[in-house]
Amino acid sequence: MTVTQYEAAPYESGHLQGILAICEAEDWPSLPADPARAHAVFTAPGVTTVVALDGEQVVGFAYLLSDGHLQAYLSQMAVHRAHRRKGIGRAMIEYATPLTGAQRVDLLTDTAQDFYTSFEHRMFSGFRIYPS
Repeated sequence: MTVTQYEAAPYESGHLQGILAICEAEDWPSLPADPARAHAVFTAPGVTTVVALDGEQVVGFAYLLSDGHLQAYLSQMAVHRAHRRKGIGRAMIEYATPLTGAQRVDLLTDTAQDFYTSFEHRMFSGFRIYPS
């Protein structure tokens, strides 16, 4: 799927360093801490990972977990700061969601409420539990 000069595409191993650079810029340490684990996350069963490309450069990524039928969960999504507000995030969600096979997508956000409310949606309360 092409949005202006950007293209949404399925994740391939060659995209990993671009994704990790975006995570580092966002101060999200979990994936960059172990690149092999990050690749395993992006390619795990039930996971759909997509990237937004400007030519060869990764300018955004999203990964979703899904049962393949009803439910998907948008686990992480980010667009490089220099490429925001150009339709890339929306394009990645619209591209990735059908690939999951799900009918709906749940997510949590503490920074992008305005963006996500621009989609048809219902709001729910949510929790993130950190096992000890």
